[in-house]
This record gives sequence, structure tokens and C-alpha cells, in this order.
Amino acid sequence: MITIDITMPIHIINMLLLIVIMNAVLYRPIRSILIERAKKVDSLEKEIETFEKNSQLQLEEFDKKLAEARGKAKEQMEAVKSEAMAASSEKLGGIKKDSDAEKATQLGEIGQQFAAAQQELKGQLDSFAGAMAGKILGRSVS
Repeated sequence: MITIDITMPIHIINMLLLIVIMNAVLYRPIRSILIERAKKVDSLEKEIETFEKNSQLQLEEFDKKLAEARGKAKEQMEAVKSEAMAASSEKLGGIKKDSDAEKATQLGEIGQQFAAAQQELKGQLDSFAGAMAGKILGRSVS
């Protein structure tokens, strides 16, 4: 059984005194260390978030610049390609024009040669006809 005598208040005072001393010596420093550690962890987490955001922004900026560079390169490639096509079609047009002119000249010359040969053959037609008739008939036809 519990007896109430002078030792009971002494035990109560002893317990209260122990709580105050333990709080001052042990619990308060440990709580302050835990609070500091929690603050440090929070600040490190915030720094990590900041670094992650910065890296994400830099990655997006890099992707954007890369897309712009690809677009510019494609535009320049198309411009060079269209210039080359224009130059080649211009050269082909010049060559075709020259070849058409040469063709027309040669056709004119051939036409003239044909007309001259035709005229010459028409002039010789009577002599050829007489010679052939003579060969066919076996006598000379005049």
C-alpha cells in the first residue's frame, strides 16, 4: 500500500527537479539539434528543387535553341537547293536554246542541201530516164 509520509513530497520534488534538469541539460539541446537538422534538410531540399528547376529550364532552352538551329539549317538548305535548281534550270534553258538554234540551223542546211539535190536530180531526170529506158529496151533512146 501507499503510505503518505514525508518521503512522498520529497519524491515528487525529486521528480520535478529531475524533469527540469533533464529538460535543461538533455532534451532542450537535442531538440535544438533536431530543429537545426530539419532546417538544414529543408534548405537542402529547396536548393535541390532550385537546381532541378534550373536544369529543367536550361534543358528546355537548349531544346528550343536546337529546334531553332535545325529550322534555320533547314531554311538555308532549302534556299541553297532552290538556288541550285534555279541555276541548273537556267543553264539547261541556255543549253536548250543553243541546241534548238543549232538544230534549226542544221535543219535549214539539210533543207537547202535537200532542195539542191532535188533540183540537181530533176535536172538529171531526163538523162537518167533515157539511160534506164535504153538499158531496159537494150537500145539507145534519144
